[in-house]
Amino acid sequence: MANVVVVGSQWGDEGKGKIVDWLSERADVVVRFQGGHNAGHTLVIDGVVYKLHILPSGIVRKGKRSVIGNGVVLDPWHLLNEIESLRGQGVEISPDNLKIAENAPLILPLHANLDNAREEALGKAKIGTTGRGIGPAYEDKVARRAIRVGDLTNEELVKTKVEKLLFHHNALLRGYGQTEIDGDELVAQLMELAPKVLPYVDTVWKMLDEERRKGKRILFEGAQGTLLDIDHGTYPFVTSSNVVAAQAAIGSGQGPGAIDYVLGITKAYTTRVGAGPFPTELFDEVGQGLGKRGHEFGTTTGRPRRCGWFDATLVRQAVIVNGINGIALTKLDVLDGMSELKVCVGYKLNGKEIDYLPAATRDQEDVEPIYETMEGWPESTCGARSWADLPATAVKYIRRIEELIGAPVAILSISPEREDTILVHDPFAD
Repeated sequence: MANVVVVGSQWGDEGKGKIVDWLSERADVVVRFQGGHNAGHTLVIDGVVYKLHILPSGIVRKGKRSVIGNGVVLDPWHLLNEIESLRGQGVEISPDNLKIAENAPLILPLHANLDNAREEALGKAKIGTTGRGIGPAYEDKVARRAIRVGDLTNEELVKTKVEKLLFHHNALLRGYGQTEIDGDELVAQLMELAPKVLPYVDTVWKMLDEERRKGKRILFEGAQGTLLDIDHGTYPFVTSSNVVAAQAAIGSGQGPGAIDYVLGITKAYTTRVGAGPFPTELFDEVGQGLGKRGHEFGTTTGRPRRCGWFDATLVRQAVIVNGINGIALTKLDVLDGMSELKVCVGYKLNGKEIDYLPAATRDQEDVEPIYETMEGWPESTCGARSWADLPATAVKYIRRIEELIGAPVAILSISPEREDTILVHDPFAD
């Protein structure tokens, strides 16, 4: 049986939560492999809305094991709050169905403080982070001063690590004019939550290997989107981790052979939250209409998303960088009733046509989209259960997208409801 990686092919907010939930019925294990609680996945099941930030989307399904891998940075306080929130909605969560990698780094309150202090200092040049401490936590991981989940078993070790950590962070906080962190207080906070978090901790790489050997199907759930990848995104307006498919192996302790199929979640138009280049962004009533019909507000931030036409050039690039085998095309229904649609098929830069988004920041800002105009459809696509139920021009739009990006549509999503999904190819069948 195949193991599947789900990644966003744009700037995130493509509808990964619903697709992962939909696929989780076929999976045995669902793994988060990067990012932190800056992610936001909204699930709608039988009319009930679940908002997830750090927990894998499979957690809402009985009989599935959810895993937070070593590539994730974990805010333990947020984790416990999210667990309690979901329990309040009737979701059963225990050490039996939730496992956390012992080598996952922790996000501490000082990380969020530093995150916000930096954004404030940048003024108009701010990156547009969620302010949740994700970036500073990854910095500490790379600098080898992070406190990891497994460290919470030893108070003396925590004290030593906190002292080392604050030698760095308090100097930074002084420089930003912020209040310094009291080490004893931080240690006390960590040891207070330790018995609440440690029951979920496990040797995840070993457990996942055992599950694979038993023939269990694993679904690797990415957060954010390819254009927010620290290496391959619109740098510096990106997240602080690798979000591409290859990270699924690294962020869970598996070899690349663990990945059999890469599914790219792709919105039928384009959105992004926060600052940074956006070649197809619309500033008129068309863009406003997309935002209104698509309910385009960030799950994590609540900020309105910037909206624009579908950018086939960007998605084609994401297909190559991730090794995407097929896409899940989402929110097609948002385009219902539009008489005319445009698709970006390339860019102009300094008078020349190019077929990719360059890496240089200034070039990313200066590219001009080259559009292809297509006929829209007046009919509603909601409720469609097969290709035959779709308007002919909607099918034509989909087929042109497949041709432009170099990947087939494996799944088509018509609305937030789980049932409004057309399966063209089951990724787990490969």
